Amino acid sequence: MRISIRGTVQGVGFRPAVFRAAVAAGANGTVRNDGSVVTVETDRSILDGIIRNLPPLAVIESVSIDDIPYQGPKGFRVIESSEGTGGVSIPADTAVCDRCLRDMSEGRRKGYPFTTCTDCGARFTLMRSLPYDRDKTSLNDFPMCQMCKDEYVDPKDRRFHHQTVCCPECGPGYVLSDRNGKTLPGDPIAGFASMLSEGKFGIAKSWGGMHICSIPERIPELRDWYGRKQKPFAIMVRDADAVRRYAVPTEDEMGQLSSPGRPIVLLEKIHNEITEAASPGLDNIGIFLPHTGMQHLLFRAYGGDALVMTSANIPGEPMILDDSDVMSLGADMYLLHNQKIINRADDTVLRMYGDRTFYIRKSRGSTPSYLDVGSGGSVVGIGAQENLAAAVALGGRMHFTQHIGNGESYGVIDYLEKATDSLITMTGCIPEVVAMDLHPGYANRSYGRRLAERYGAELLEVQHHWAHGASLLAENKVERAAVIAVDGTGYGDDGNAWGGEVLLCDTEGYDRIAHLQNIPLLGGEKAVRDIRRLKFAVDRLNGERSSFVSDEEDAVLGKMMGKSIGTSSLGRLLDALAYSLGICSIRSYDGEPAMKMEPLLNRGKLIPGFETEIINGEIRTAHMFKGISGRKDRADVAYSIVYATAKALAETACRAAENEGLEYVGVTGGVSYSRPICDIFRNVVSGRGLKLMTHDRIPNGDGGISAGQAAIALRRLT
Repeated sequence: MRISIRGTVQGVGFRPAVFRAAVAAGANGTVRNDGSVVTVETDRSILDGIIRNLPPLAVIESVSIDDIPYQGPKGFRVIESSEGTGGVSIPADTAVCDRCLRDMSEGRRKGYPFTTCTDCGARFTLMRSLPYDRDKTSLNDFPMCQMCKDEYVDPKDRRFHHQTVCCPECGPGYVLSDRNGKTLPGDPIAGFASMLSEGKFGIAKSWGGMHICSIPERIPELRDWYGRKQKPFAIMVRDADAVRRYAVPTEDEMGQLSSPGRPIVLLEKIHNEITEAASPGLDNIGIFLPHTGMQHLLFRAYGGDALVMTSANIPGEPMILDDSDVMSLGADMYLLHNQKIINRADDTVLRMYGDRTFYIRKSRGSTPSYLDVGSGGSVVGIGAQENLAAAVALGGRMHFTQHIGNGESYGVIDYLEKATDSLITMTGCIPEVVAMDLHPGYANRSYGRRLAERYGAELLEVQHHWAHGASLLAENKVERAAVIAVDGTGYGDDGNAWGGEVLLCDTEGYDRIAHLQNIPLLGGEKAVRDIRRLKFAVDRLNGERSSFVSDEEDAVLGKMMGKSIGTSSLGRLLDALAYSLGICSIRSYDGEPAMKMEPLLNRGKLIPGFETEIINGEIRTAHMFKGISGRKDRADVAYSIVYATAKALAETACRAAENEGLEYVGVTGGVSYSRPICDIFRNVVSGRGLKLMTHDRIPNGDGGISAGQAAIALRRLT
């Protein structure tokens, strides 16, 4: 018989598990991996044995059995992989397992940071192509020694057919060097730990990239050195006990922290000098656990329980991969290995909302990932401008690249192009449609045009917030819903910057039911950074003089009022509110004003005097700002204005859903990462007997835009 098994079956020790089940059953036959399916040909049924001995990381999605007599030789063999694409599942990197950690404490792999097995280790970041075999990984540069070969062919060994098996005799290794590139003597990891303890700044190369490392006590100096004045730093902690010394995690959050992907999880922080330095002005802090052998060995050598770990990159550019490039950052010391990183992967960042996972950045350990969408056809979505990621759909499955970054530099666009082309090649996609954002100025559009031309595909422009809504529908498998799309900006059909929208949408089209009041965006992008301009515009709409500008600036900005595009963005409204209440005076990183206002929303209470007005589908908000500057009850003011605004959006969406006979109201966009704002939406929607639809697998923010673009493109083909 022939058994064909689809699912997460590559790079997870699936073929060795099949081999063991077959041998235990006395079966004859073969097992092979053709890149999209594991195929078993055998003379007896062994499926029950396979399922009973399923590897920890394997997931079976479908099984088909054909009654074809086996006519091969006696015995059972693992045979060479063949090329295959289509329904492929690309293996993600997985944290080092407990058994490998024990191996790193004794025996021939004692202290060896590249110790892994079929249940763990780097996968995607070292993989050149499919199927997942050693000759298609960067470990092919390191031929196995005899002892590793013996493990590789021994069915009783857990490294049986482990494609990246290696040891100190034959595998890659680390070297510690100073700021001038001079190699330092001794154990490189222990030496790095010692220098960190002395307060020095180092860079450590890991699986999918490099981290800038520091002890947390040196965060103020790290900010000066790295030029990162306010943006939060994540901290890596030794173990679960250490997590609880810095934060108050829920059970679900601890589950995420210790999951195989080892993401950074935003947790309620315990306020102290270190956590405040790491995430100034916020109630949460990003924490993650070690996931590589090097990181575990680093903590064994280091006396403390926490280290700052942040991606090593020049601001605005992708994380550095090459040893020669990273020296330009000017760290005190460098812990580098000689294994080539094939695919860059930043740390995944998420926060929990109840039992839902809100991905802020979906990357290492969580990508490449896919979503079953049912629709046939082959399409590509290339995202927007911020938090770029691409989607490649074919054969009813939508695949996603890792997080790419903000597309304002050549380096990021080049990274997007390489990552997308690689995913297209791995999946065997020949796109019929290439979808991109409607904004005429986004840098990735040139790549979209080249991609469409290369394959003779249709080039499709998709409005930003419709794409947000479509991603939510695709993820939740809902055909049509009223969607609240709230974010910082997105190019609207009228040329204005949208971002506080109520849409009635499916993947065929959308109606803009309502939106927040347009506020002039004085100077365009300048107003996004200099948020005083937003408050000035609100004051002018209210007929008030802004006290925080000079007469000369008042005249200059006043002339812009009638010439600037408007923004209906909830994100920009929150920026203006944060400035009005003295929470934030300038936006130094994405989302900063709203993030720093969240602690006030968490403790604020509803007070009278703040109501919106809805006129011709426009939710008027500016009048609520009158007289709020300098008020001492600013938490209550902040909450009351945000409550009134969110309530108006939710009630409008509910009415639209009720009129259409729909049961779902969705919320999407970058502002939907805010728990207190989502709580307002949920309470209003559930209070009217409807269901609030949120994200769980696709990022709420612009990292999910490509999924919506691809979903809309797929509908175009049906």
